Amino acid sequence: MQIPVRFVTLPGMMALDLTGPAETLALAGDAFALGYIGPLACVESSIGLTLGNIQPLPETLPVGSLLVLPGVSDSRWQFDTPEAKTTLHWLMRQQPAIHRGDVRLMCVCSGAILAAKAGLLDNVACTTHHEVLARLKAAAPAAKVQENRIFVEDGNIWSSAGITSGIDLALHVIHRLCGPQQALQVAREMVVWFRRTGNDPQLSPWLQYRNHQHPAIHRAQDALITHPEKAWSLEALAAQAHVSPRHLSRLFRQQLGISVLDYHHALRLAIAQQRIRQGESQERAALAAGFSSARQWRRVSQRTS
Repeated sequence: MQIPVRFVTLPGMMALDLTGPAETLALAGDAFALGYIGPLACVESSIGLTLGNIQPLPETLPVGSLLVLPGVSDSRWQFDTPEAKTTLHWLMRQQPAIHRGDVRLMCVCSGAILAAKAGLLDNVACTTHHEVLARLKAAAPAAKVQENRIFVEDGNIWSSAGITSGIDLALHVIHRLCGPQQALQVAREMVVWFRRTGNDPQLSPWLQYRNHQHPAIHRAQDALITHPEKAWSLEALAAQAHVSPRHLSRLFRQQLGISVLDYHHALRLAIAQQRIRQGESQERAALAAGFSSARQWRRVSQRTS
């Protein structure tokens, strides 16, 4: 039987929070039956794209259905509109079915805040986009908010960091409900290079240390990210950055709070961990990431943990 999926569609919703998971689930063959519900028949999304033929909020949802709450572009006020308040009261009425497990709940990005306001996340492990974590905690002080996570699963309630991580969560849902082979086939169809897991951080090494304006460091980082498996010497990397090796080391310490070597290792560790989660052996994953062996990978991993 098809699993009914209902996307709650509000004005100002993040387009990718809806279309990303929707396309992912749709690619799982006939496993899911998608539908779109909301207080309005037509809404404008975060990118100005208008969505129509939205069905009214039903009094109840079918047993076994999946309810998806996409985020909005500005959760500071868009969850306080009349339409959002109507949806909030509707969600409160769905609380018994969700808590019994009759309905599964999937929150994408700031959609978790709407669920929190409805009392659906009390004593539930959950997450959201790193920029709105404080708002989620304020909306549900009793929630077990997890920081820097791609997605979190707690029973029949799933939540994700949002934007592209909604796709990661949808793939995880397919894995859970349809099996790993189906999830792998969908990931390949979508040309997803790596399926991220719930344990992956929102801020990977590719993003975590880029919040600076120094061009020399950016040049060095670009070189490392392009070829992390390469055995970069400090001198070769400094030549790419157009500074001396000593100055490059000082810049990394001053601007990033990390050494050049540790930054390089962070990139390699992330690659190796991703490959291991995709089923490769430790030895093959370590070599692909640029380590000399699985033993060196384990040694570096232990030292940096």
